[in-house]
Amino acid sequence: MMLTIEGVSKSFGGVQAVDSVSLTIESGQVFGLIGPNGAGKTTTFNMISGLVSPDSGSVRFEGQSIERLAPHRRAQLAIARTFQHVQMMPEATVLENVMAGAHLAGHCGILSAILKPRRQRREEQAIHAAAEDALAFGGLTEFTMSLAGDLAYGQQRRVELARAIAMKPKLLLLDEPAAGLNDAETEALGTLILKIRDTGVTVLLVEHAMALVMSVCDRIAVLDFGQKIAEGTPHEVRTNPLVIEAYLGMADDGAMSDA
Repeated sequence: MMLTIEGVSKSFGGVQAVDSVSLTIESGQVFGLIGPNGAGKTTTFNMISGLVSPDSGSVRFEGQSIERLAPHRRAQLAIARTFQHVQMMPEATVLENVMAGAHLAGHCGILSAILKPRRQRREEQAIHAAAEDALAFGGLTEFTMSLAGDLAYGQQRRVELARAIAMKPKLLLLDEPAAGLNDAETEALGTLILKIRDTGVTVLLVEHAMALVMSVCDRIAVLDFGQKIAEGTPHEVRTNPLVIEAYLGMADDGAMSDA
């Protein structure tokens, strides 16, 4: 298994954000994590990426316990993530922004740069090449030397995704990547997510855009008030009465709406 979460719980100031949630994500899947606002999706996501430590339970990546590892250590294990709100250096070029992400997975620190300059130069060249490859993969080559702050919002979203791809992840965590995108941009994002999966990368997607979730995910888990209330294929989740009641309401045919 690529990722196994067993009984993770987290509370903040007496509020139980996540309550004994377990998930199993197989290699090569696009796995969706959905639920209403306040359901515990972001907290669960942050426990996987390392921004939050669980109060109890375990997080295992390729069989290795990682729940106490710092975020940069997880990045070195080939776990990459994007954020709900675009985070980049607006005065730096697109290439520099993508290279900054790839550096998170690097192994040459200050000491290596001083004592082993040849090794450091080789790593820098590899990071530069990885960034250029990621930009080409995402169809962003024409913006390589543009300032990130000059790009339209949808383009910045794609740069953020390219930055994660440049880390050459085994597991890619996408935190609401369609937020703020129009329908055409969201459809293009879905195509890109499937393209990423087809390279062998496992994807965990937290998202509110149901049309996107239903079109790209192999399996979906649903959280509500910090607990997992359902898991299954898109069809199974769409027609689950508990999900319909807790989440998006009833469509005309009794199934969960894609809207």
